[in-house]
Amino acid sequence: MAPRVLVVDDEESIRSSLRMILEFERYRVEEASTGREALRRVMTRPPAAVLLDIKMPEMDGLATLSRLRERGHDMPVVMISGHGDIAAAVEATRLGAYDFLEKPLERDRVLLALRNAVERQRLEDENRLLRGAPFELVGESAAMRELRAVIERAAPTPATVLITGESGVGKELVARAIHAGSPRSDMPLVQVNCAAIPDELIESELFGHERGAFTGAVRRQIGKFTAADGGTIFLDEVGDMSARTQAKVLRALQSGEIEPVGARTTVTVDVRVVAATHRDLLAEIEEGRFREDLFYRLNVVPVHAPPLRERLDDLPLLVDHFIERFAAENNYRPKTLTGDATRQLQAMPWRGNVRELKNLVERLLILTPGEKVDRADVLRLAGPERGELSEAILAVSTLREFRETAERLYLAKKLEEHGWNVTRTAKAIGTPRSNLYKKMDQHGLRRGEPA
Repeated sequence: MAPRVLVVDDEESIRSSLRMILEFERYRVEEASTGREALRRVMTRPPAAVLLDIKMPEMDGLATLSRLRERGHDMPVVMISGHGDIAAAVEATRLGAYDFLEKPLERDRVLLALRNAVERQRLEDENRLLRGAPFELVGESAAMRELRAVIERAAPTPATVLITGESGVGKELVARAIHAGSPRSDMPLVQVNCAAIPDELIESELFGHERGAFTGAVRRQIGKFTAADGGTIFLDEVGDMSARTQAKVLRALQSGEIEPVGARTTVTVDVRVVAATHRDLLAEIEEGRFREDLFYRLNVVPVHAPPLRERLDDLPLLVDHFIERFAAENNYRPKTLTGDATRQLQAMPWRGNVRELKNLVERLLILTPGEKVDRADVLRLAGPERGELSEAILAVSTLREFRETAERLYLAKKLEEHGWNVTRTAKAIGTPRSNLYKKMDQHGLRRGEPA
């Protein structure tokens, strides 16, 4: 939804002119002709930003700004005044004004000041949410203790960090913990999901663009690197960037300079980079899809987030954590899991890792009718294939049978997922094709075998 802007000026012509300019840029505009009216409007519905004239009868702009701050309203306020009013500009800055515009107003200057003000406020709000959001890395297993130790050593340094691990293991939480433990923790943490942005737009998203730089660029936009200046930028799924974008990110890491799309000059930024990927970047380098020089720039401090199957001792703690969070956030009465239910959860393969466990715990809380969640509830709500897999594994009597049964079920399921294409399946599970053929013969797996 477009940001809402409050225009405060006693001259109707100024208000009308600003409304026309701002609505053309798709802002939602409200007007106030006096400082007191402005205070009432802000009290009723706080805007994203305020354009506030200094010279007004009864209550001038400086008094209005002072009242806004006294009442705890922290939205950016851009002051408007006559030419050369230096004393007023100094006083407005002291009271917390974001910017200062002189009359006669220039359209581009107004829009630039307003865009920057709204964007900065958005990032500050986002950063407060990130700082206030729970980023606790739950678990006391050896793998988690080692992860915490690496974070504690890496966080206070300016070094670039590369977080690796499967999808759902909590790489974003690791990035937040690194930022929170760094000297930059009071500055923005800006996150970019490189896999979610179309390739043709990711340069603009990261580095910004000038107006008219490409079709659809109707206004200037600052990029995420600029927005993160002084703080941390988290490049999630960095392995999905195009070769062209990789080259620009490498330049930013080497020189601290970025080049907005369509700009003739570079911009210097001070940003710490934390990157994450679920891909094997060394294999991507071998295939020519990722730059080796960028890898070594990113991989100054490697951090590996372990999958859930390697720290199943943490599963009861994670379950309790998710129950407490869900109950607190949704005013929901918490339920308890029986020992059999917990053991059943620990017997599952968890391909989706901690994220999958969180989703299942919430499903169990919502759909289990009683106050306790038992093993039968887990089997019923985990999905038929989960139940079948766990039942088959738990039915065996020896460790050797357990390994053989688990391997057979796993291979059959993976072959089915890849249409029984042996080459694709072998690549997906990281084994030579010859070994997969041997395992298929060993377990008697043929096309059409149920998973």
